[in-house]
Amino acid sequence: MLTRFAAPVVLALLSGLALLVPHLLWLLLVTVPLLLIALWDMVQTKHSLRRNYPLIARIRWIMEDLRPFLRSYIVEGDLEGRPYSQDERSLVYARAKGELDEHPFGTELDVYSQEYEWLAHSMAPSTHSDNPWRLRIGNGRCGKPYDAALLNISAMSFGSLSANAIRALNKGAKIGNFYHDTGEGGLSHYHREHGGDLVWELGSGYFGCRDDDGKFDPARFAETAQLDQVRMVEIKLSQGAKPGHGGVLPGPKVSEEIARTRGVPAHQDCVSPAAHSAFSTPIELLEWAAQLRELSGGKPVGAKFCVGQPHEVFALMKAMLETGIRLDFLVVDGAEGGTGAAPVEFSNRIGMPLREGLILTRNALVGCGLKGDVKLGASGKVHSGAGMAFNMAMGADWCNAARAFMFSLGCVQSMQCHTDRCPTGIATQSQSRQRGLVVEDKAERVARFQSKTLKSFAEMIRAMALDDPWQLRPHHISERLDGARADTVDRIYHFVDEGVLLSDPDATQYGRYWKAAQAGSFRVAG
Repeated sequence: MLTRFAAPVVLALLSGLALLVPHLLWLLLVTVPLLLIALWDMVQTKHSLRRNYPLIARIRWIMEDLRPFLRSYIVEGDLEGRPYSQDERSLVYARAKGELDEHPFGTELDVYSQEYEWLAHSMAPSTHSDNPWRLRIGNGRCGKPYDAALLNISAMSFGSLSANAIRALNKGAKIGNFYHDTGEGGLSHYHREHGGDLVWELGSGYFGCRDDDGKFDPARFAETAQLDQVRMVEIKLSQGAKPGHGGVLPGPKVSEEIARTRGVPAHQDCVSPAAHSAFSTPIELLEWAAQLRELSGGKPVGAKFCVGQPHEVFALMKAMLETGIRLDFLVVDGAEGGTGAAPVEFSNRIGMPLREGLILTRNALVGCGLKGDVKLGASGKVHSGAGMAFNMAMGADWCNAARAFMFSLGCVQSMQCHTDRCPTGIATQSQSRQRGLVVEDKAERVARFQSKTLKSFAEMIRAMALDDPWQLRPHHISERLDGARADTVDRIYHFVDEGVLLSDPDATQYGRYWKAAQAGSFRVAG
């Protein structure tokens, strides 16, 4: 009887085992590697968490990698993200894609908190049509002045950004007829590929115009600066992300191609000196700027800086007055910003925010009677027409933006810019990651974002019943002091009258800085 039933039972067991074998193999393929990793975690000596909690402790690193994305998409509210909130990024994305950029149901801002500031509209707005305003940069000493758009691409180097990102930005600038600042990393052939206007930035590393010792090479500079595509030259004294530190390109991003473009060793950290070797005093800076203007064939030459010690700004003013040499423009960079890698202490604790820096530089120029000759640009977290209006009311003549244009390329603020693991192919030299950035598509987005932002800006100017943006004044902006009080910006910040620093500096809040400034040195006088 048992024999009669044994055969079917054995057959059933063998059939079941045959069915289970593939599943058991898959189970082994999964569990054996995990077991080996757990055993390695138990015996390694570098990480105590992994020794005490083998395998499980690795979840911590996974969550750290995912944290920027989880925080942005799940945890944060629309107004909470930093450095840019979800609302701010969404506005750029919508304009870049040509999608609806209106917002329903009123503002999400708390209008009775200090986060709220507003522009004063008119009961009789202007009926002028959109005006493609442009700004002429270049004083009487400049043979080839440049008519700049009011919103342009701020300094971002090839190396910090990928080749495809540079291509897309420059092609977008060409389509939209605005300029593209090269950043201090040199003028690569990717900048020239599509023919968009360029501002060539020279940092303390003199990339693209340096000799074998890293010093400025006039002949190499002239060769590039006289290209028709180069419209202006910008001397970088400091930048908002790391004022006083010099540029940093981490070694993993210094490819053979970038090394050739910059003239530095490949696969090693590329660190620009904190200070320039071509000059050391305000007068020497101006003399060098005059040399650059001549070598470039008469193109505008200016300087970019994040304001630090106020007397140094006034020293530059005194040098212009004493020598008669004028810079064609100044660009103030705010401590808010930067696409480049920087020590966190520098990002968080060094440098003056854009608004205060812009007001101080505006006051220095106006107070010395130089504002007519020297145009003033603003660069620091500009992403909207409202931001442009605020800056121009504070004294700026035009604006530049960096991270906003990265968003227009598709940046998702993953905070991986310095690691060479940017998931969107923008801030990486990885060919496989760059593949995701299609130049033709992203160039259109770059141009569309700039155009729609300027259109929004023009609509705000009309709403305020102004004929052009240079009529904006501090009294057009109101700011909350607390939940119960607000006032116009001209009653909160100090704005000096024309020439007052020459006639009566002690009548201003800058008297002590004016006395401390000297044309022959950036050090304190006396």
